[in-house]
Amino acid sequence: MSFCFSCLLVNGKMNPLGPTPSVHRSVSSRLLRLSVFLLLSLLDSKGKAMWTAHLNITFQVGNRIISELGESGVFGNHSPLERVSGAVVLPEGWNQNACNPLTNFSRPDQTDTWLALIERGGCTFTHKINVAAEKGANGVIIYNYPGTGNKVFPMSHQGTENIVAVMIGNLKGMELLHLIQQGVYVTIIIEVGRMHVPWLSQYVTSLFTFLASTVIYLFLQCAWIPRVPNLTRRQRQIKANVKKAIGQLQLRVLKEGDKELDPNEDSCVVCLDVYKAQDVIRILTCKHFFHKTCVDPWLLAHATCPMCKCDILKP
Repeated sequence: MSFCFSCLLVNGKMNPLGPTPSVHRSVSSRLLRLSVFLLLSLLDSKGKAMWTAHLNITFQVGNRIISELGESGVFGNHSPLERVSGAVVLPEGWNQNACNPLTNFSRPDQTDTWLALIERGGCTFTHKINVAAEKGANGVIIYNYPGTGNKVFPMSHQGTENIVAVMIGNLKGMELLHLIQQGVYVTIIIEVGRMHVPWLSQYVTSLFTFLASTVIYLFLQCAWIPRVPNLTRRQRQIKANVKKAIGQLQLRVLKEGDKELDPNEDSCVVCLDVYKAQDVIRILTCKHFFHKTCVDPWLLAHATCPMCKCDILKP
């Protein structure tokens, strides 16, 4: 988050030199309220935390028993935080995404407890996990898309009851897949790792940067309040053009079934909240979209997309 004090609005007009004395108190009050809001947002981290998963992997190659332990996964948002263990089992057939409700799993005869290893994609996380659970899996390990390396994120999978679900990276998933396809018997013990708030460090840095800027701003205002000339005709024209361009951007009301409501899709990068049915979104010329109430003030001040910086005044 960044703030340009040279681009503050005064009485609905763009002021290139800063606020006038008449709005100094109002701007200071707003800065203080925004600081408090950001601080409270940081404290409300319970719902946004993620838990890592320690995977203790064991398999035998020849006469050697190989074990490796790593914090290589994350628990799903709706997964119980519990220890679970068992042999790693694949879906039968060439398709490893377990989207077919009739999917069976190649469970070894000597296996009492087993964990399903499933590829991401093709259907929802909830569907995959429930398919494995109905076949008797004690836990589910889902590995990420090809090309994502070992990147992971907490899955959203409401309605999966009490089965442990963990995501691991594509590289680790493919390594396990190839071992099992070669007939290697692999067992994994999943242990609960540590709680992380991945956005916390970024927000703390932004908050302290913002608070420091606020203090400097208020100090400069107390020490020196410049005289501000009236806006030029060109600046007023630019302001009018920005308002006109915003009014010409497409609006859409989200409804049930829209792909934007998929929990796996991105949330609004301005407010960080997920999209919900009946939300009004503004679609920019670059095809990025945001909540209308979030992006309109941003566009009014910057006239660019918050993500790619595309200028809405350009064709």
